[in-house]
Amino acid sequence: MMTVLYNVLLALAALILIPYYAVKIALTGKYRKSIAAKFGFIPPETLARIKGAPRIWIHAVSVGEVTAAAPVISALRQARPGACIVLSTSTETGRDMAGKTATAASSLIYYPLDIPWVVRSVLDRVKPDVFVLVETELWPNFLRICASRRIRTVMVNGRVSPRSYGRYVMTRFFWKRVLALVDEFGAISAVDAERLARMGAPRSRVHIIGNAKYDGLAAKVDPSLHDEMSEKLAIPPGSMVLVAGSTHEGEERIVLSVYLKLREIYPGIILILVPRHVERADDVCSLVVEMGVPHAVRMTEINAGKRRDGHDVIVVDVIGELFKVYSVATVVYCGGSLVAKGGQNILEPAAWGKVVLYGPSMEDFVDEREALERVGAGIMVHDEEELFGRLRALIGDATFLAEKGERGREMVTSNMGASRRYAELVLEVLSKTS
Repeated sequence: MMTVLYNVLLALAALILIPYYAVKIALTGKYRKSIAAKFGFIPPETLARIKGAPRIWIHAVSVGEVTAAAPVISALRQARPGACIVLSTSTETGRDMAGKTATAASSLIYYPLDIPWVVRSVLDRVKPDVFVLVETELWPNFLRICASRRIRTVMVNGRVSPRSYGRYVMTRFFWKRVLALVDEFGAISAVDAERLARMGAPRSRVHIIGNAKYDGLAAKVDPSLHDEMSEKLAIPPGSMVLVAGSTHEGEERIVLSVYLKLREIYPGIILILVPRHVERADDVCSLVVEMGVPHAVRMTEINAGKRRDGHDVIVVDVIGELFKVYSVATVVYCGGSLVAKGGQNILEPAAWGKVVLYGPSMEDFVDEREALERVGAGIMVHDEEELFGRLRALIGDATFLAEKGERGREMVTSNMGASRRYAELVLEVLSKTS
């Protein structure tokens, strides 16, 4: 009965969403690359790479999940060199990131819509022995059809944000049935494990394993990336650089206001703005001019050969550069936190040894926030005035930034190892396939 109700609601949602996305595709081109794949189309050249055994399908929704999936895939590849590892994403940005970081995957595909005939069509061609979902990506039809075909399923890097948890618990009667279809759950923390259990996951199947993102970030830190970015952005040694990463609407105005005040104290300070969604770059550049800065240079312009000379505000309007940009920062503000968005990944700058500031909305990164605050590498601010005060003091204290930043970096490296444990969990479940 619940499955029927779910599919009825899915059909009703489709009546509203299909026209909406059709207009978005026609006007902006967004989703054009992925729409056919979401209805089950897999290009022949992609399908040709899906071969070998065992066959492991890993699903990572977007950029953040791909960051966690990549080291798990590497660990699986090391343990089973001949395995076919298929990585799917839901977003085009996630697909772009997967192409850059998940190089141990055999093939990249888009995750299908949760429509039964579409799911069956894709499963017929991928033929996975085990399906691995990263974080908490639960699609009832997909999991039900996997169970009916005796395809084992595992959750890795499982996390449940406070906002999602409230919705899940309110509809526990439904999600308990869905979670029963998952063979094993690997959770990031005790809090996430308890939330999964309260949502209806059988406690005997829930294991606390850690955060695979630590492995991926620590492995990516490379001094050559810093040198590459410094040269590209024409940032001389010793420059003061404020990086505002993954900012959302409303935050750029605050950051720019703070930057203009800082510039009066520290002439020549450079601001690098990295909006969370690159399609907002035009609005961000317009805001820069509105706030009194004559012009911001875009990363696309720099990539085309333009020099930064004379421009102390850079807007990163391309995907996949944020991690490298953090390497040139003196100090970092991480967005999605002075507006109610739940925060963004503060581990990325910490992996480079940077002190990170953020607002109070960090509901999606509570464990990471607490870990950085324990070693003094994470600092919460509540408004524009406090952000300015903290940055003014920090930028002038190189010793503090170096000491606390190094503690943050050590915290990241000391938490490595989760990806190997997740790979072991997947292989253990795989060994039980009949």
